[in-house]
Amino acid sequence: MVIWFDRPATEWEGEVLPIGNGAMGAAVQGGIERERLQFNEKTLWTGGPAEGRAYDYGWPEKNQSAALEAVQAQLAEQGALSPEAVAEALGRPVRDYGDYQSFADLVLDHHPVGDIKNYRRELNLARGTARVSYQADGVTYQRDYFVSYPDGVIVLRISATEAGKISLSAGLEVPDNRTVYDRIEPDQLTLTGSLHDNGLAYATQLRLIAQGGQTGHTADGRLTVTNADSVLLLIAAGTDYAQQYPHYRGTAPLPKVERTLDAASAKGYEALLAAHINDHSALFGRVVLDIGQKMPNLPTPQLLKQHNSGAAPVEASRALENLYFQYGRYLLISSSRDGSLPANLQGVWNHSKHPPWNADYHVNINLQMNYWPAEVTNLSETTGPLFDFIDSLVEPGTKSARKLLGADGWTLFLNTNIWGFTGVIQWPTAFWQPEAGAWLAQHYYEHYLFNGDETFLRERAYPVMRGAAQVWLDALVEDPTDGALVVSPSYSPEHGEFTIGAAMSQQLIYDLFTNTQEAAERLGDRDFAQRIEPARQQLDPGLRIGSWGQLQEWKLDLDDPESKHRHVSHLFALHPGRQIVPSQQQDLAQAARRTLNARGDGGTGWAQAWKVNLWARLGDGDRAHKLLTDQLRDSTLANLWDTHPPFQIDGNFGATAGVAEMLIQSHGGEIHLLPALPSVWSDGSVRGLRARGDVTLNFRWADGALTEAELHTGRDGELALRSAALTKPFELRQVSNGRAVDLQGQGEVRRFQARAGETYRLIVR
Repeated sequence: MVIWFDRPATEWEGEVLPIGNGAMGAAVQGGIERERLQFNEKTLWTGGPAEGRAYDYGWPEKNQSAALEAVQAQLAEQGALSPEAVAEALGRPVRDYGDYQSFADLVLDHHPVGDIKNYRRELNLARGTARVSYQADGVTYQRDYFVSYPDGVIVLRISATEAGKISLSAGLEVPDNRTVYDRIEPDQLTLTGSLHDNGLAYATQLRLIAQGGQTGHTADGRLTVTNADSVLLLIAAGTDYAQQYPHYRGTAPLPKVERTLDAASAKGYEALLAAHINDHSALFGRVVLDIGQKMPNLPTPQLLKQHNSGAAPVEASRALENLYFQYGRYLLISSSRDGSLPANLQGVWNHSKHPPWNADYHVNINLQMNYWPAEVTNLSETTGPLFDFIDSLVEPGTKSARKLLGADGWTLFLNTNIWGFTGVIQWPTAFWQPEAGAWLAQHYYEHYLFNGDETFLRERAYPVMRGAAQVWLDALVEDPTDGALVVSPSYSPEHGEFTIGAAMSQQLIYDLFTNTQEAAERLGDRDFAQRIEPARQQLDPGLRIGSWGQLQEWKLDLDDPESKHRHVSHLFALHPGRQIVPSQQQDLAQAARRTLNARGDGGTGWAQAWKVNLWARLGDGDRAHKLLTDQLRDSTLANLWDTHPPFQIDGNFGATAGVAEMLIQSHGGEIHLLPALPSVWSDGSVRGLRARGDVTLNFRWADGALTEAELHTGRDGELALRSAALTKPFELRQVSNGRAVDLQGQGEVRRFQARAGETYRLIVR
């Protein structure tokens, strides 16, 4: 499971190999005489609060109830308003928002060697390691890279097949937007300082440990080693950021950096590597997919090019698709681990002072899409940073709800950063998404549905869900035309005009109310459940079939059948929502299909990834696979990063989730096996996918039909299985005692009572 190049990277965006541990990331370029290892630490941001500078979090100085009511009155009278008009009334200029920063570059200058042969630069997804190797003058040189989560350091080991062949100098280069204080010792370089913009303190240390040879340093602040057998380089980094409103400052970073580096140095390379591989592989190795792949001995860019031209052998195309699926899992592990911030628009990797869209957190789909694969592909542990981050937004989000909507509870709008920005900007076509809190709250409930953790539901999920729902108990208004509760003003992201009750707005609130009511009833909060129920009943659900058979994007039938707009926000109810389950709402599913056909298969990375998931939910595996193929052709860089353009990581995560949705779905109260299997994946198997109800599954198929499955259950309760194979002779047995399981139902759906900690085996005759 390897991505590899036969040459060094010549540009950052599409050719570097990414490694990371959630908090830190590095980009392997693999230069021969000069290697530049650019690295990040996720809390290094400009903007936000600073000494002597007030930060307004995107809020108006006073509650904007009058401005909001004026817009609502205009919409009630006119039906629609331009985005520019609403932004003028309700938007705000952005001040001190900030950007995610590159931390530094480790620059290695190697002594020149002879002609280079057999160069290879690779990323091993299963091990979470990168390697550069080449031969010169009969000597094989090798560099091994990883970023350790257990030990909190970036590790680079340089070795050669002959003793005394390693000579180099190493230095750290930082951007010019910060103060720099350096301290150099024979084996260590320390940089400290602060960002000019906000005074955020940072610290990083580079330690060099050589086997053999001589070490020293130069007058201009570089470590040197001459004629060593091998060299180990360790980097630790941090800032004084703290994820706590309103100051976002904690302790000085240098003492922790020093402790981290001392502890890692004491362990040595082999122990660091073993701890890293054990940690990474324990997560990555949970899911194994076989779709008939056979990886050819081709550099990944060449394989991608062959695939996109249609020239790749069938088994090679399957190998690329499997690699792309697992790459999304690798990227999520590498950019979201406990104790760090969540994966941003670029995961954890960024080489710019001013990255696209600030490399921030857009919450009108992008942050949410980053975590679509987390539960279903058995990486539930990666969601911790997401929940910590959302928790930290509740307090500033409470002020946003009050100041911008005149409501209790909490929410935020289009985008946010590490500084608790929960207000609005003034970008007319993308600034108003007050339902963002509702969408983020969905992830808490999904985590509970997949894992069954009642403590999490009670202590973490429900308070956030209840607060998000409270906003809309206060902020919904009655549509004078039919008395339904609607969002006003309402906007379907980046498309059309502002209206009352756009479909996505209504679907999001319906999803939130449904989930929160279910949670309230489970936890015994009957008072709040009874408050939600009448509002949910009066709420316009945002599901209408229009004049040409489409699912309407707006409450009025305004959809243009010729529109190819990349956003299909009004299909939230199909995915990731659960209002439209094709086996239960066939007419709405058909309308969603009509909409998708009209919009076409175009779009950029994240948009195509969403369509992979949507077609999978509609049970059309061949169309979902076509979108995956299109995404690889149109929106994938040579290193398999997704591009919007530019590089934007949500498409990677969305596509990985889409592959899982082709193989298993469980949002409709049933575990549906092979709901959208592409015909080109006619034979295969998968191990380790997860279903709601705390179930882990392994299953096989042949000639497009399920042949066997194992279900490992984590809790007691009724499970419902759906598969076309259940119309054939089959048996379901409890593995611990070999007994046949009592089943209810007929046809494609069978129900049984599962016991926690048991394995059930299904064999189709």
